[in-house]
Amino acid sequence: MGAVEVFNALPAERLEAELLACCAAPAWAATVAAKRPFADRVGVLAAADAASGVLTWPEVLQGLSAHPRIGERATGDSQEAAWSRAEQSAAAQTADDVTRAELVAANRAYEERFGHVFLIFASGRSQAEILAAARERLGNDEAVERAVVTGELGRIARLRLERMLDAL
Repeated sequence: MGAVEVFNALPAERLEAELLACCAAPAWAATVAAKRPFADRVGVLAAADAASGVLTWPEVLQGLSAHPRIGERATGDSQEAAWSRAEQSAAAQTADDVTRAELVAANRAYEERFGHVFLIFASGRSQAEILAAARERLGNDEAVERAVVTGELGRIARLRLERMLDAL
C-alpha cells in the first residue's frame, strides 16, 4: 500500500494528530482531512496548500503557537518538536555568537512590533540569512507581514506534510 492509500485509511483521530503536527491550526487539519480520499500525493499537497491559503488571521496565530522562536530549541518529544529542531538545526550550526545575539535582538524587536513570533521557513537557510530576513520584515506594515507569515506557515506545513507522507 502506498503512502497516499495509508494516509486515506488513517483513523480520523490519528490523522488529525498527524496533521496538527504539520500545522497546529485545527482549521487547516480539518480542511485537509475533509478532502479524503486523495488519488495521489499531488492531490494531498494541493489540498494542504489550498487550506493554508484560506486560513484566517486567528487561525494563523493558532498555527504560530506551536513554533518556537528562531534560534530556540523546540522542547518535547512530539513529531512537531522534532521537525522544528531539524528545520532549525542547519541554521544553528552556521551561526556565530554575534549573529546569535543579533537574532535574539531581532526576534525581540519583531515580537514587540507585530505581537507574535517571527516565523520563517528556516530549512536550508543560515542564521545570517534568517537575521537579514527578520530585519527586512521589520519594515513591513501589518497587512504585508500577515501575508508573509501566512505564506511561511503554509510552506512549513507543506514540508512537514511531505515528511509525514514519506514516513507512511
